[in-house]
Amino acid sequence: MSSMFGKPRASGERPPQSPLPECNVAILGCRGAGKSALTVKFLTKRFISEYDPNLEDTYSSEELVDQQPVLLKVMDTADQDGPGNCERYLCWASAFLVVYSIDDRKSFEGCQRYLEVLALHGRGCQHRCPVLLLGNKLDMEQYRQVPSAEGMSLASRFGCLFHEVSACQDFARVQHVFHEAVREVRRQAEWNLPVRPLFISEERPCPPVATPVALPTHHSLATCTFNTLSTVNYKEMPSVAQAKLVTVKSSRAQSKRKAPTLTLLKGFKIF
Repeated sequence: MSSMFGKPRASGERPPQSPLPECNVAILGCRGAGKSALTVKFLTKRFISEYDPNLEDTYSSEELVDQQPVLLKVMDTADQDGPGNCERYLCWASAFLVVYSIDDRKSFEGCQRYLEVLALHGRGCQHRCPVLLLGNKLDMEQYRQVPSAEGMSLASRFGCLFHEVSACQDFARVQHVFHEAVREVRRQAEWNLPVRPLFISEERPCPPVATPVALPTHHSLATCTFNTLSTVNYKEMPSVAQAKLVTVKSSRAQSKRKAPTLTLLKGFKIF
């Protein structure tokens, strides 16, 4: 006998597991902004000092965001000089992280071109994909060329979220940014839910109201009168879906969080 969700069941009756919901995140930005370093930091909690800037690959990791599992796929793009051949990630991603380096104003100016491409793409879609603007290399504060106020102003102009992180130092903040992208995708899905009526009524022909029915008196029994009342029947429809995520208690075997699964990291030196 094996156990799942606290209820014993026979091992031969194991139901098929439903696939995890997926969230596809594309990392965009100019060369040298630290896109690959952010990706590997999130997936392995490690910092890479050397990597191939021409390498582009997609990685996947099973994450737990707000107690809900999700298969997070991350595309580490490798554009040479600004946005080019954008269709490969515009049609794939459900959220975008646009990265610049706070010690490189040129990378910040290059971010504006990515944001313009994403804004133009969003106008032609039925729903807008969430975009987060990231100022990377916060550990290089003494060499800062882009003030935080400028990053916030650019993010406000394009209607996206803004964060500053350090792939070198702070894993918790890097993880928060990726998880925040998942949350934004979920919020977007909630806003797009259709609205359904809560109740519908069914009126039936009503019999005469308060029809008295007298019972004959036998011996010392008193006379009683019964009233027949008309009614309107209501069918209750399922309540409007709120897309609220349900937390399910898993078994001891499943409660252990799986380590992130990482595909081949070609060209990376991990320390």
